[in-house]
Formats: sequence, C-alpha cells, structure tokens
Amino acid sequence: MIRQNPGGGWLEVICGPMFSGKSEEMIRRLRRAEIAGQRVVIFKPRIDDRYDSADIVSHAGARMPGVAVANVSELAARAQGFDVVGIDEVQFFPAEIVAAALALADARIRVVAAGLDRDFRRLPFGPMPELLAHAELVDKLQAVCHRCGGPATTTQRLVDGHPAPYSGETIVVGANEQYEARCRDCHEAGEGLTSLALSRPSGD
Repeated sequence: MIRQNPGGGWLEVICGPMFSGKSEEMIRRLRRAEIAGQRVVIFKPRIDDRYDSADIVSHAGARMPGVAVANVSELAARAQGFDVVGIDEVQFFPAEIVAAALALADARIRVVAAGLDRDFRRLPFGPMPELLAHAELVDKLQAVCHRCGGPATTTQRLVDGHPAPYSGETIVVGANEQYEARCRDCHEAGEGLTSLALSRPSGD
C-alpha cells in the first residue's frame, strides 16, 4: 500500500513474535513510499544496536538507513518534514510513544510502527496494546516455531538453553543466541510460573 488516506495521516502497526519478518515488512513499505516520491524516515530506539547502531536491519539481512533516538521527544522533533515515519522496535519505547505517534498521524503523516506485541512471558509488551487499539491498519505476522515447524506466535527467551525465569527483565536486547520463535504448545513457562493463567486476574 502506498496511500490509504490521501491528504491525511494514519497509523499502521506490524506486530508478531521475533523472526516473523516485522522489520522486513516495514522496510518494504517504506521503500515503496520512497519510490512514490514521498519523504521517508525510519527511527529505532538507541538501545537496539544488535546489527547496526543506526540502520534498520532485519534478522534476514534486509537493511535501510535509519536514525537511532534516545527518547520519544527526539523522535517527534526529528520526524518533522517527512511524509512517512517508520518506528522499528516500538515496544522498547515508553508509553509516551502512543501520543507521539497519534500526533504525527493527526499532522497528516503516515506512521508505520513495528514491534513485538507480547514479551517472553506472552504478556502484552509496553505500549503495543494501545498502539494496536488506535491503529487504522494492523498486520499480525507469524514466524516458524523453532521446535515443531508450525506457525509461531510467541517469543521464547532462553538462558543457557533453558526458559528464562519469569521474573527476568522485560527488555533484554538479543537475537538468535537468546530467543526462539515458538508456537503456543511449544512455548515453555520459565521458573517462577507454572501457568500463564496465574498472572491474570480472575473474572470474579
């Protein structure tokens, strides 16, 4: 898609587990926008330096020049003057990213955000639930389960080859050496939780 709302902005979100092609899909969309003659910029949080300190690089090797920012205020300031704004690894930003993304959309900018919708515990990740609720367009991608080869919708964090403790830090930047894509059946709860249901409030 090149334009959904000519003359106006909107928010689209690409989500899914690790290794599902989120960054690659965002790069594809932004390259098409460039071909259409639009002014494009793509941001990522500075903490994500796995493959490059600034460029956006997918796990499969797709690459696009990017801008690493320290916070939401810097992103909002540097996004001015562009027609299309990409935000990669959006789950790493604080809650303020939601208001910033909506303000850009209200300013007639197309905003494309990509990130994990759930953390390694299979719980909603950071600002993603609210971004998904506000988005005009949502695409949820699947990966391939590292265990059974089926469709994977979750991310398994590993520590020395074993499921990470449930009490671990939510944000730990890593790639193949620390994470695997898993399906629902193959995802394993880490130490400290026997069932995901224990972390959820009852309906009583």
